[in-house]
Amino acid sequence: MSDILKAVHKTAKGLQKSGAINKTTMRKFDALCLTTIHEFTPEQVRTLRQKNNLSQPVFARYFNVSDKLVKKWEQGESKPRGAALKMLSLAEKKGLEVIA
Repeated sequence: MSDILKAVHKTAKGLQKSGAINKTTMRKFDALCLTTIHEFTPEQVRTLRQKNNLSQPVFARYFNVSDKLVKKWEQGESKPRGAALKMLSLAEKKGLEVIA
């Protein structure tokens, strides 16, 4: 999250606590602060793994998946989905240490 977005979110939380904005509006601010996800190509998965100097088995442990699944992602036989997709997006933006 950018510093500007953090500041806006903090201000919105204060406004909600004081009753100036309602829960629905606060939910919209919360949603803005979530990490956006996108589809990963096989090359993007491989690049992320190699950028971190990890083998497929070690990379798989970060995402709580099998090394066979990582191999399938990298070969285009399967696509990351669900929690793994979210975690890949987080790792891409903030580094693997945020999910370790």
